[in-house]
Amino acid sequence: MSFDPKMKTCLSFDDVLLVPQYSKIKSRHGIDIDALDWEGKPIPIGGRALKLPIFASPMDTVVDEKTAVVFSKAGVAPILHRYCDFEDQLQTFAHVMEQTEDSDAPIGVAIGTSEMCLNHANDLYKAGCRLFCIDVAHGHHELPLFMVRTMKHMFDDIFVIAGNVATLDGFNDLADAGADAIRVGIGGGSVCSTRIVTGHGVPTLQSVVDCSNSDRDCYIIADGGIRNSGDIVKSFGAGADFVMLGSMLAGKEESPGETRSVDGVKYKNYRGMASASAQINWRGRVSVAEGVDSWRPVNGTIGQTIDTIVAGVKSGLSYSGCDSLAEFCTTAEFVRITSASMKESVPHATGVVF
Repeated sequence: MSFDPKMKTCLSFDDVLLVPQYSKIKSRHGIDIDALDWEGKPIPIGGRALKLPIFASPMDTVVDEKTAVVFSKAGVAPILHRYCDFEDQLQTFAHVMEQTEDSDAPIGVAIGTSEMCLNHANDLYKAGCRLFCIDVAHGHHELPLFMVRTMKHMFDDIFVIAGNVATLDGFNDLADAGADAIRVGIGGGSVCSTRIVTGHGVPTLQSVVDCSNSDRDCYIIADGGIRNSGDIVKSFGAGADFVMLGSMLAGKEESPGETRSVDGVKYKNYRGMASASAQINWRGRVSVAEGVDSWRPVNGTIGQTIDTIVAGVKSGLSYSGCDSLAEFCTTAEFVRITSASMKESVPHATGVVF
């Protein structure tokens, strides 16, 4: 047993704030948050390039054929989920590619780690897929490591996202296997119950900070526990190159998922892919449920949401006096706050709201 009484304290998004700094930014509209490599160049994937530093999570209540097109055209790279018949997934990918242009964000596809998944990857590659997400709950494991190594050996022009991991060791091992980007964060998602069911996890912000100490040439994708544009800004300040969003992009007019109306209010289902209902839908049984179902009022469109996120991130950078993500990640300064400060950070006016 390893139980150090002096074990380190891990910080979550609510435990810290970014320090405002001197700024010459005249308008946030001039701030650049394009997805670029470490030399300031576009990141090519197939015949396309990443646009915004945002991926849409491979969840069946976030990305389907319809929303994948909307995300791609808005600059967010969607990842088609794997919880369906493979032929359906392949057909969906083909349809989305037909409806989008080379000037739009790349379309990604999630795959598992079984031997059959290599055959699926080969078929997807032949169909034009160059963005793959090896989608497992625990990425620091021999199966996803094998999958990354094998796929990078099979195809020399693909971009592979692996994960999820919570530690620097996990990040480095997947990077050494050949991953181009790694999802960092375990158990922090709004419909994830991994920490409750298994007792395992690390706050996502802390995992990003830890993994940012890696000397490997691999991108960090903060994934899990991100609830607003402020958390996105904190993720970038902590060292993330990208974020992957689920909850923030769900429950929109175009979103997939069951819809219900209660007292004239329309609600949509948003669920974790390890939830009982999701497991029953895609394989007819439940092993261990590590996710839950939620219902949320439909709130705007995907386009409106992305515009709000982008505006919030640009505003965040302006408070640090930075006109690009590259500059921000080198100058961001954090402070740790108290529980009283956490209460002060959210709207706390009293009285009647009209």
